[in-house]
Amino acid sequence: MKLTSPFKLLCATGLFALFSSTISKSPVLPLFATSLGADPSGVGLVASVSAFMGVVASIPAGILSDRWGRKRMLIASSFVFATAPFLYLLVTDIWQLAAVRFYHGLATAIFVPIGMALVSDLFHQERGEKMGWFSTSTLLGRFIAPLAGGGILGVLAADPAFSYRIVYLVCGIAGVMVFILALRIPEASSLQNNGRHWKDSFSIFRSVISDRAIVITALVEAAILFAYGTFETFLPLYALQSGLSAYEIGIFLSSHVITLALTKPFMGKFSDRHGRRPQIFTGALIGAVSIAGIALFSTFLPILCFSILFGLSMSILTSATAAHIADLSKAEGRGSAMGVLGSVMDIGHTTGPIVAGIIAAAFGFSYAFVGAGVVLAFTAVLFLQLAAKRA
Repeated sequence: MKLTSPFKLLCATGLFALFSSTISKSPVLPLFATSLGADPSGVGLVASVSAFMGVVASIPAGILSDRWGRKRMLIASSFVFATAPFLYLLVTDIWQLAAVRFYHGLATAIFVPIGMALVSDLFHQERGEKMGWFSTSTLLGRFIAPLAGGGILGVLAADPAFSYRIVYLVCGIAGVMVFILALRIPEASSLQNNGRHWKDSFSIFRSVISDRAIVITALVEAAILFAYGTFETFLPLYALQSGLSAYEIGIFLSSHVITLALTKPFMGKFSDRHGRRPQIFTGALIGAVSIAGIALFSTFLPILCFSILFGLSMSILTSATAAHIADLSKAEGRGSAMGVLGSVMDIGHTTGPIVAGIIAAAFGFSYAFVGAGVVLAFTAVLFLQLAAKRA
C-alpha cells in the first residue's frame, strides 16, 4: 500500500498523540487522584473533565480549521500535547489535577476531528480506507499506552509517587514527539481561507448542522460509542459477578480492541467500493445484537465471541461513518462536520456509562447491555429510514 508522505506523518503523529493521551489516564490517573485524597466521586470527576472538553471543543476546533487551515489547529493541539504532561509533575491537590486534565483534554478534542478532516481532504477515492488506517494508528497508541503505563507502575511499585512522575515524563516525551511531527505536516493547498469572512464560516457551520444526513450519521456513531461505554465500564463487573477471572476480563477487552484495529482499514476499503450507508446500517445491527447478546451468557467462550463480534461491528460502522460525513460535506465545511461528529461521539461515549449505570443499579447488568443494544438498534432504524428518503 502506497501512502503519501503527509499521510504517513499524520498517522505517526496520531500514534504518539493517542499514546500520550491514554498513558496520562490509564491506568495511572485513578491511582494518582486517590493518592491526592480523592474519593470515588472525585476520581470520577477528574476522569470526566477531559471527555467534557471533547464535547465542547471539537466543534469550535472544526470551525477554526475550516477558516485557518488544518495545520494551524494541529500545531495548537500538539502544543497542548507537548506541555500538559509536565504540568502533572507540579500537581499537589485534586483541583489542580482537574485543571490539568481540563487543559490536556483540549489536545485530543482538537486533534482527532482535525486529523480526520485532513485525511478526508487528502483522499477521495480511497477515503474510507485511509481513514481506517489513521484510526488504526491511533488505536495502536491507545493499546500500547496502558501496557507501558502499567509496566512502569509495576516496576516502581515500591515508590508510587515516583512511578507517577515517570509515567508523566514518558507521556511528556511522547507529547514532544507529537509537536515535532505536527510541524512537519504540510497544509493542503485547497484549505486556504481565501479571505472568508467570519459570517461565512458560521453560515457554513449552520449548513452542516442543518443537514439531517450528517446529523443522523453522527448519531449512529454516538449510539455505538454509547454501547461501547457500557461495554468497557460494565463488562468487567458483569464478568466478575459471573465468576470469571481478571485475566479472562483482560482477554475480552483486548480481543475487542485488536479486532477493531486490525479490521478497520479493510472495512474502510470495503465502504469505498460498496457504499457507506448499507455498511453503517449493518454494523449498527450487528453491534446491537452483540452487545445485547452478552446478557444471555455468563461463561468465558460466549462472552469472548460477543466481545470480538462487537469489535467487528464497531469497525464496520465507524470505518464508514466518518467517510460518509466527509462525502456529504463540502470541502470548506469539512472541519466543521468532523467537529460535529467528534462532539456527538463524545456525548455518546460519556452518557453510555451514566445511563447504563442507572439501569444496572435498578435492574442489573444484563439489562444495561440490552438497553445499549436497543438504543443502537433504534438509531440504526432511524438512519435506514432517512437513507431511504434520500435515495
